[in-house]
Amino acid sequence: MAETQTGAERRRVLIAEDEALIRLDLAEMLVEEGYEVVGEAGDGETAVRLAEELKPDLVILDIKMPIMDGLAAAERIAGARIAPVIILTAFSQRDLVERARAAGAMAYLVKPFQKSDLVPAVEIALSRYSEIAALEAEVAGLTDRLEIRKTVERAKGALMTTYNMTEPQAFKWIQRTAMDHRMTMKEVAERILTETAGGEAAQPAG
Repeated sequence: MAETQTGAERRRVLIAEDEALIRLDLAEMLVEEGYEVVGEAGDGETAVRLAEELKPDLVILDIKMPIMDGLAAAERIAGARIAPVIILTAFSQRDLVERARAAGAMAYLVKPFQKSDLVPAVEIALSRYSEIAALEAEVAGLTDRLEIRKTVERAKGALMTTYNMTEPQAFKWIQRTAMDHRMTMKEVAERILTETAGGEAAQPAG
């Protein structure tokens, strides 16, 4: 059993999938990787109710479910800022991925998937969700928030390309630099973009 989560940091996950076997496999994979499965649902309506009651750290939703589908459930859960959402989709449903993103999904998994696909998707969803929460704490207006997200995304890309950072490392560097220099993340991001465009980016510390 992989010890990817310490006892104090065990992430609590809610699973919604109408096929019991897939739900069981998913729960087993998550538990083996050290996550805690706090609830299971077979339809989207139950998933939303459980998410509201249990306040999990992450919700995994199948797109095709009875009563309420995964996209509608994702909109409700993401809209209420309850938890990040991962959408499960079949190969034939790849066209729904954009709709899943629009519904607020942070990541998606294509069935059939392996444990090696699941863990990165979980970590990406958790990381992106924490990034958005940090950015939203910085600004109140929706328009400003979207502009800042775009600027920070571009700055992350510049750091990843220039310094071979991962996406979470790039965001953490922007966040830490903003705190250290008493700047906003937007100001740090704009400076990164200016300096990398001129080929004079300061070497990130740490």
